[in-house]
Amino acid sequence: EMLESNNIINFNGLANSSSYHTFLLDEERGRLYVGAKDHIFSFNLVNIKEYQKIVWPVSHSRRDECKWAGKDILRECANFIKVLKTYNQTHLYACGTGAFHPVCTYIEVG
Repeated sequence: EMLESNNIINFNGLANSSSYHTFLLDEERGRLYVGAKDHIFSFNLVNIKEYQKIVWPVSHSRRDECKWAGKDILRECANFIKVLKTYNQTHLYACGTGAFHPVCTYIEVG
């Protein structure tokens, strides 16, 4: 039914990735934040086609450590965003897996 109504917008996002597991709806700012593999997307709720992308990859040294530990460098040795939380009026709190070395930060969102 939704397909027939033409109300669906396809998001191509990251090639060869289905790692969109973390979502934060921020009605105050009119944004939807989506955590993915090495990225955080910020969608405009008024015009969902408008989005910004924050790139947050794992460091090369952490990726190498992960590879040396026998993990799959393409599937496991990345920064999968797991936590997105509104911190205050200007920042989000975000955490990622950091290739098995968890990392968190504050992200300025305006």
